[in-house]
Amino acid sequence: MKARRLLLAFVGSLFLLSSFARFAVANPSGGAQSQAERRAMFLRGAQLWPVYCNTCHNARPSAEFSASEWQMILMHMRTQANLPAEDARAVLEYLRSSR
Repeated sequence: MKARRLLLAFVGSLFLLSSFARFAVANPSGGAQSQAERRAMFLRGAQLWPVYCNTCHNARPSAEFSASEWQMILMHMRTQANLPAEDARAVLEYLRSSR
């Protein structure tokens, strides 16, 4: 019974965190990005990915996790590494596009 409550609490926490992560690294303008903007964001993310991630540990290959998993991981790492929002968006664009 206690294990079931713990599992439900964990699943609920993951749901809330993933919901929050969608808004935290979303496009702040709320509009669709042009192809050129997405390309620039991808290139910036490609440059930032090794800088932020290899500082503390080996960077994971982008194909290791799904886009939604990367979004949750990035939200956690944004807090841990004090990543600026714009840098987090660029890294997320890189991870989503390089799969």
